[in-house]
Amino acid sequence: MKIDIGIDDKKRKKIADGLSHFLADSYTLYLKTHNFHWNITGPMFNSLHVMFETQYTEQWTALDDIAERIRALGHNAPGSYAEFVKLSSIKEETGLTNVPEWREMVAQLVSGNEAVCRTARKVLKTADEAGDDPTVDLMTQRLQTHEKYAWMLRSLLE
Repeated sequence: MKIDIGIDDKKRKKIADGLSHFLADSYTLYLKTHNFHWNITGPMFNSLHVMFETQYTEQWTALDDIAERIRALGHNAPGSYAEFVKLSSIKEETGLTNVPEWREMVAQLVSGNEAVCRTARKVLKTADEAGDDPTVDLMTQRLQTHEKYAWMLRSLLE
């Protein structure tokens, strides 16, 4: 059935493509945050264990909103590790024997949150130009969250 929501096919495709990159960045950051929650050690264990859990729990819920927005625009959401690796701008953390110490974990999560923000700004601009207010709203909400996470994490390193 043809979609007629006031945004033409070409613009919806461009927005959905941007959201796919945003979803991949968000999922990769979620996975990295959860990984660090599991593997944190050292003097900041308790504080960071709890902080990482709070963040990955919120991020997990947001993934569904992002994927559902892609679907509402009439496109399929990426949903495999292989797709996310191709689309994400965030480097995946690999190796069980190569777990970084807590300061490096925090620095990587600052960088990851900032990368998500950069991707969100690109999608927001594309959506705004197309008059796609729901996507603009979603990206604005995600920017607010990830900018706050980056600030909170960055503060631990100062």
